[in-house]
Amino acid sequence: RQMLCLHGLLPPRVMSEEGQAERIMSGLRKRSSDLDRYTDLMDLLDRNEKLFYRVLCDHIQELMPIVYTPTVGRACQEYGHIFRRPKGLFITIHDLGHIESILANWPERDIKAICFTDGERILGLGDLGCDGMGIPVGKLALYTACAGIKPHNLLPVILDVGTDNEELLKDEYYIGLRQHRDRSANYDQLISEFIESVKLWFGPTTLLQFEDFGNRNAFRLLNEYRNKCCTFNDDIQGTASVALAGVYASLRLTKKKLCENTFLFQGAGEAAIGIAMLLVAAMKQEGVKEEDALKRIWLVDSKGLVVKDRTKGGIAGTHKIPFAHQHEYIETLKEAVEVLKPTCLIGVAAVARAFTQEIVETMAKLNERPVIFALSNPTSKAECTAEQAYNWTKGKCVFASGSPFDNVVYDGQTFAPGQGNNCYIFPGVALGVIATAARHVTDELFLIAAQSLAGLVVESDLALGRVYPCLDNIREVSTQIAIDVARACYRDNLASVLPQPEDLPSFIRSHQYSTEYENFVPDVYSWPTGKL
Repeated sequence: RQMLCLHGLLPPRVMSEEGQAERIMSGLRKRSSDLDRYTDLMDLLDRNEKLFYRVLCDHIQELMPIVYTPTVGRACQEYGHIFRRPKGLFITIHDLGHIESILANWPERDIKAICFTDGERILGLGDLGCDGMGIPVGKLALYTACAGIKPHNLLPVILDVGTDNEELLKDEYYIGLRQHRDRSANYDQLISEFIESVKLWFGPTTLLQFEDFGNRNAFRLLNEYRNKCCTFNDDIQGTASVALAGVYASLRLTKKKLCENTFLFQGAGEAAIGIAMLLVAAMKQEGVKEEDALKRIWLVDSKGLVVKDRTKGGIAGTHKIPFAHQHEYIETLKEAVEVLKPTCLIGVAAVARAFTQEIVETMAKLNERPVIFALSNPTSKAECTAEQAYNWTKGKCVFASGSPFDNVVYDGQTFAPGQGNNCYIFPGVALGVIATAARHVTDELFLIAAQSLAGLVVESDLALGRVYPCLDNIREVSTQIAIDVARACYRDNLASVLPQPEDLPSFIRSHQYSTEYENFVPDVYSWPTGKL
């Protein structure tokens, strides 16, 4: 302190980083609401980055629901009201032709990954416009907390093209453009200029994560850019990977092969199609013909069962067509369950309580161990709760959810519901891609990530009914996924960092961030002044 001229500017007691972290947690636990805890944590991130990540890493199980779903959803809804300090870059539709100069304003040039959104479909909450910035900020915080990606290499971005949320447009504290969404050709020009500017300014292998784009844009933009830059869409590919990992792990409880299952989805949007397509890829890898794999998967959307030549409502979007089978039209999810007799029911439509008691009980009658995944976020949009699923199936089901639920005790047995949280996937995939400077992010990498994650589920997890590893082990889980993804990047000639390191695990770990305080004491040593 004396060397650094800090003596007297700080209290006399020297508190370790561990003690500081404990003090932060004590304060958080005294807060009356999760939203208050969220704002406290964001304030901590602003003033002491190392301590923020130390607290988050040491208490990931407790704090994950605060920095990510469900609280981050509430934070986005209140973003203009709790706004403290800008984080990331705000690029608007009116900045066309000048995006490179905006990127140049960011003080850090060594950017390895960008998470960006246009705010049209924030979790299951809909169009939150510029207030959706909380999602890229939260996602990138998990890049660091879960996988150890260095925070100065990360950049959250909002592409503000307006909002169709009338409440926000009337809100005096709304921080975005006060206009309806621009759906003209300017929108595509904005996306194109942004991506090209990122490649030019930060480098062609900069990882670009599409986040919470609306259905009308998510699929087409991913298809447009997946082979032009290093990019992925977490809502489509990350969700698919974590869901597939849960399915893989469930096979050890149901004693079935993947191809012996019949999958029924409540929802036919980004998440459902992403999961369905990765399930097809997984079955093909096991030797099943694609046409046979497709027949094992059914979708129910807002108009009912997706079938060929559906007269009621038609089929909106080409992405549903491969799963539109020749079958009589069924209007409700309940009827679909009764007729199709699925072994696995997956909810990803953000329709709260869609899995009714009657539906869940029917699943239990049809299957010895029904697989029920209520994956919609936030908690208020979950298809059913863990307690409902276990009670209605008399403890028979294999359950997972998108948002966290407490342990459930049924008939003397304790169940620990697994959380199918994308944070198990995207941080590890990102670390592997960044470390190898991969040119593209392929669907194969998400299949590998799913297999890697499922392989990390141990018998003690399964004994509790949990199909995902304990969240407390997320750093090692993400590191192993990164190693497996990096290995695949070299195998498939995607990597730009050459040659392949001999010790790949050590190579991956060398890219990880440390939450330990650095030593700022200047180097002091003896020097032979008498010889001057």
